[in-house]
Amino acid sequence: MVTVADLVAYFSRFAPPTTAATWDNVGLIIGDTAGPANRILTCLTITPNVVAEAVAENVDAIVSHHPVLFRAVKSLSSQTPEGRLLLPLLRAGIAVYSPHTAFDDCRGGINDDICERLGLIDVQPLRAATPSEFGEYKLVVFVPESDAATVADALFAAGAGKIGYYEQCSFRTPGTGTFFGKVAAKPAIGQKGQREVVAEFRLEVVVLKSRIERVVAALRQSHRYEEPAYDLYPLHNPNRTGTGRIGKLATPQTLEALAQLTAKALSASAVQFVGSPERNITRVAIACGAAGEYLPDAIRANADVFLTGEVRFHDALSAEAANIALILPGHFATERPAIERLATRLQTEFPTAKVWPSHSERDPLQTRTY
Repeated sequence: MVTVADLVAYFSRFAPPTTAATWDNVGLIIGDTAGPANRILTCLTITPNVVAEAVAENVDAIVSHHPVLFRAVKSLSSQTPEGRLLLPLLRAGIAVYSPHTAFDDCRGGINDDICERLGLIDVQPLRAATPSEFGEYKLVVFVPESDAATVADALFAAGAGKIGYYEQCSFRTPGTGTFFGKVAAKPAIGQKGQREVVAEFRLEVVVLKSRIERVVAALRQSHRYEEPAYDLYPLHNPNRTGTGRIGKLATPQTLEALAQLTAKALSASAVQFVGSPERNITRVAIACGAAGEYLPDAIRANADVFLTGEVRFHDALSAEAANIALILPGHFATERPAIERLATRLQTEFPTAKVWPSHSERDPLQTRTY
């Protein structure tokens, strides 16, 4: 039997929540990790139609790209929009997991999916991530052998030592520490005014950036040294090399030809663009969804065109002024195809489960020519 815990563990490897944007709300939003996940539905957004489909099809878990609870709510009742949407899921015991921005930019995520569909080569992140954005650090502290368990327990209680679906993870290496206490020192071991040699452990744990302050406070409180020695190292996460993508077309195309290719590749009913239809395009910058904030990155990267789902009117004017073309197939079109492919990926990962993309989900924006 596949469980919700198995689903959570899979995403901790494929699109780790720690790689999501700091403002995002990702991970298991509704559900019991011990519950079943034998019938899984993927969707872009949880809507009343998706909820009705999930309940009718006896779904155990929904993987919704967009978080179902993005902002804090004070009530989930039949008197609130959130309650009316979610109460049927709660009554049916349906879990909800959201990968959102972690899925946008992980290897094999939405932006990579768009690049593959367009046949881009030499693909790189559009905006390189810095180590501080990875979200995970390695905390190394040196403790007397007799105190290692006490300090480790305090670090675990403060939230350190979590890797994927495992807790209380650490590594301990025996060694020898030395120190010389000056006149004002109050050493917990030995005496001041002479060099002390102490058998110690090098204790290593992983800690999220958001928990560093309380973990270090727990370290200081549990460690009996007057000045505990510790180091913090930012960790490189191979799943988070950067955000957005930029690559090249194997053969240059006109803007109009690329817009047509985009419409076909993403099953878009209509594509807006900015720029001359005859303009030659080689370098293509990509950021799925509503990603107008990446326009300056595309300009700095000397992209010929920036492809995203939607931008504001004034961003379109800025692109025109900067002589960079835009292709805008719509928010839904840039993300839904990868959600369908995610269902296939999950089916391969969990062959005993039944996984499918929502059949009822539709783009709320309709296009007509009059």
